[in-house]
Amino acid sequence: MQTTNEINNKFICFNGLFISNKTAIVDASNRGLKYGDGFFETLRIINNKIVLKEFHFNRLFDALQSLHFEQPNFLTSDFLEEKILNLIQKNNFTTAAKVRINIFRGNGNLFEIENNYPNYIIEAEPLPNQFYEWDKTGLKVDFFIDAKKVCDNFSHLKTNNFLPYSMAAFWAKKNNLHSAIILNQHNCVADSAIANVWVIKNGEIQTPALTQGCIDGVMRKYLIKCFKEEGLPFKETALTIEDIVQAQEVFLTNVIKGISWVKFCGKTEYTNTTTQFIYSKFVHTLNSY
Repeated sequence: MQTTNEINNKFICFNGLFISNKTAIVDASNRGLKYGDGFFETLRIINNKIVLKEFHFNRLFDALQSLHFEQPNFLTSDFLEEKILNLIQKNNFTTAAKVRINIFRGNGNLFEIENNYPNYIIEAEPLPNQFYEWDKTGLKVDFFIDAKKVCDNFSHLKTNNFLPYSMAAFWAKKNNLHSAIILNQHNCVADSAIANVWVIKNGEIQTPALTQGCIDGVMRKYLIKCFKEEGLPFKETALTIEDIVQAQEVFLTNVIKGISWVKFCGKTEYTNTTTQFIYSKFVHTLNSY
């Protein structure tokens, strides 16, 4: 087992070079630092393999296009996968790891850009559990109302403009919650601080549509595909606070945790029968992906 010092002193990959994570790599003119001009992708590694990698790379290259980056010829899925796997091997995180790819524009001011090519940082950290596991305890969450998620052409991207999510996570921790549900400008549900939100209501699986401002999550996309293939009752819709309160079950999904059932939202308590079925049939099977 690696020591804390060994984990804290690790390699990152910056524009193809493997360097210490203690190395300074941007200056004060960097647009990613000044304006949050970029986006990120978070992946899970199990046994030296990227879980749901096609979903990840499709989303990454769609984001490059949506944010008007110029894509160099060398920047392909195969190139990024090679860099990711090399990085986790150099850090000895191959069994279970969380990988973050942060892509950002270089130097410039708001109207002038030195060049429009993507810079990237790939970093990795070990995960405590090798595989997806069922959480028997359940989460405690509540509604975060101090910031609203805007619904626009960029709201489905994991951009570096992440303030509503970071403040929601800060608020949740301060209030001894596991996470917080974020609303959009119409007071409907967008996301939670770190995951997509789902409910089971009257036998139907429901989740906010992308038009509601939610992140286009990889686990979300994978489960939607599974539900459609299995013919399970499902819809993407607008979820109100009342829908959350009246639901029989509530659960959160992201690619790192997989699926987490919510036991309490505020004072409302939920069961988990259907959520556990979804975990067993669709998420647990990814452990042998």
